[in-house]
Amino acid sequence: MLKGIPDIISPDLLKILQEMGHGDEIVLADGNFPGASIARRLVRCPGAGIPGLLEAVLKLMPLDTYVESPAALMEIVPGDDFKPVIWEKYRLILKASGEKFDDFEFVERFAFYERAKRTYAVVATSEQSLYANIILKKGIIRP
Repeated sequence: MLKGIPDIISPDLLKILQEMGHGDEIVLADGNFPGASIARRLVRCPGAGIPGLLEAVLKLMPLDTYVESPAALMEIVPGDDFKPVIWEKYRLILKASGEKFDDFEFVERFAFYERAKRTYAVVATSEQSLYANIILKKGIIRP
């Protein structure tokens, strides 16, 4: 254990976050996401939900301030008639983090999968909420 590192951050995830550079992206993926078949690097966080993981990651990783939105969500597929409650949780966590955040980018389902293939890593969680996948773009730490 280390001081100041949230317990939910595994050694493997800490390494990934440290390796990532400005503009690299990471997917925090729900339990339905095809992470193993998509990821270049897969980190497993069994038992973890995404809200707690998101809060912990934002304590360590800055978000990119040079893009319109450093956080992307998967668009609801036409015919799925509901709004994911978890998105409001994410919005509150992002705003409370102190990182620059106005609103989410929404990405069509298959475009989201293609983008996820190019991310630095996918973090597989046990999150059960539908449409809970989120992509974060890493920023810089200013001196």
